[in-house]
Amino acid sequence: MTPRRNDPRFGPDDPSTPPEPDREAAGDPGRAGADPGDDEDAPQRADRLAREEAEDAEFDAAIKAIVSSGLIAGPDPGVVEEIRAGGDARREESPEGEGLGERSEAPAGDRPAGEAGEAGPSREALDAARLLALDEKVEEIYHEILTRAPEHKVQPTLQRVRDVLEMMGDPQRSYRAIHITGTNGKTSTSRMVEALLRERGLRTGRFTSPHLESVRERICIDGRAISREGFIAAWEEVEPFIDLVDADSQASGGPRLSFFEVFTVMAYAAFSDAPVDVAIVEVGMGGVWDATNVLNADVAVIGPVALDHERWLGSTLQDIASEKLGIVKPGCTVVCAVQPVAVAEMVRERAAELGARLVESGPDLRVVSRETAVGGQLVTVRTPAARYEDVPLSLRGAFQADNAAVALAAVEALFGGAALGGDVVEHALMSVASPGRLETVRTSPAVLVDAAHNPHGASALADALIEYYPGRLVGVVAMMADKDAEAFLGELEPVLEAVVVTGMSGERAMDAEELAGIARDVFGRDRVEVERDLLAAIDRAATLAEEDDDAPMTSPAVVVTGSIQLVGAARSLMGRPAPDGA
Repeated sequence: MTPRRNDPRFGPDDPSTPPEPDREAAGDPGRAGADPGDDEDAPQRADRLAREEAEDAEFDAAIKAIVSSGLIAGPDPGVVEEIRAGGDARREESPEGEGLGERSEAPAGDRPAGEAGEAGPSREALDAARLLALDEKVEEIYHEILTRAPEHKVQPTLQRVRDVLEMMGDPQRSYRAIHITGTNGKTSTSRMVEALLRERGLRTGRFTSPHLESVRERICIDGRAISREGFIAAWEEVEPFIDLVDADSQASGGPRLSFFEVFTVMAYAAFSDAPVDVAIVEVGMGGVWDATNVLNADVAVIGPVALDHERWLGSTLQDIASEKLGIVKPGCTVVCAVQPVAVAEMVRERAAELGARLVESGPDLRVVSRETAVGGQLVTVRTPAARYEDVPLSLRGAFQADNAAVALAAVEALFGGAALGGDVVEHALMSVASPGRLETVRTSPAVLVDAAHNPHGASALADALIEYYPGRLVGVVAMMADKDAEAFLGELEPVLEAVVVTGMSGERAMDAEELAGIARDVFGRDRVEVERDLLAAIDRAATLAEEDDDAPMTSPAVVVTGSIQLVGAARSLMGRPAPDGA
């Protein structure tokens, strides 16, 4: 199937209208130098000029209204004045010899760069104003949804989500699905699954969380963040049904749909409207009561299970695994990553109980070999269907090779267990990206960002840092208050020379001084500094990384880690584009 890429949700083109030729400027006989009193067309010309001036005035008023928002002005308020003044400036610069109010009719190719029409703001300015006005609407919707229960507050029921989707005709049943849970690696695995499916020519929807920079990243279609228009349309489509279910729930003493429940409904509706062939859906937290679990997915992926979110999922691995295994449905295929022994046994029991086919890590699903390569690594992977030799993988770290093996097995399962073409695997994995996962965002010295935020993730990060960055390493760290900061920092202590503790906004964030106290217990007082401003913290860490380096053949590096929110802020500060074209 050929991907249907020209979807209206990605925003229509806005071609400019070619200017009407000016007969006077072109030398039309009987025009230049003619007596206006003898010109039979003079009244018509006057009417035309009056209409054009009225249209200009109306257009300028609309532009002024659009750009009046602070969001549109952005960091440089002069942008507003540039857009507002654009038309007047061009009219004042019209060539000599034209009548009062007449516009330059020079050929398009002779106009100044950026000038798209006869007058008024440039095409670029109009496009920017339009997009920023849409951004303002997206932000307004996002903040409205933020007034609901936060996404980490899991509600022990799926009924509200089911009710909304049923009213809408159950859009989640209109496509096949791969459902992914686990403590770490969900997003990277989702992206690899998506890349493999798209290389096979299928149209995909991907739902992941949380986002790094733009809320539109959470809902992707064909590998691109949902367009501004698509996001707005998805909200407007689901809002009436959400209002009905909210009212019904509150009438019986229950809550409104939560933040994450609303986004799940929006994603499922957007995927149906696109329409997609396959949805790749990452759970928000856990599985049993996760809002995404209204799916009856063809394939359930169980990523590595470790301790995290204990406040909501339980204090033992068995408790957490039990929650995550809730996504396994009768008759599906379960693809399971490497697990602790107790968790692996629980997966086998669950699959047998529900009659699900099980593909688990072991002799038939494993990374056979891997070696570091420029820009990533070369991996050889064994799956139940094939052995994929020396596949270039653009993501770094042993954990990403493991994720690739799981992704390959999941896509094979979707196609009934058949092997994938070597060219499909190579093209997909050599180009896949996972922003915020051991990503370089600056050089000299290298500044890396990694979304590790629990001890299991920190351990994987430490191993990758040793493999790829043998020079002096300094960390910039901030964390959420509910995380096991001591264990997280303990995993990184052997590989970091020092840490600079910084701050984050939000009520869930751990105070920088509190985190610094924990860091001093782990690293010692001399290896910990505090700088609440993130940019200043990165600069200080870079200075520390470049100090007293006894290994001149190696390069120092800074790693920003501990929170996805922190990583998103660092990417933005370093000028990295928002993921997936958001």
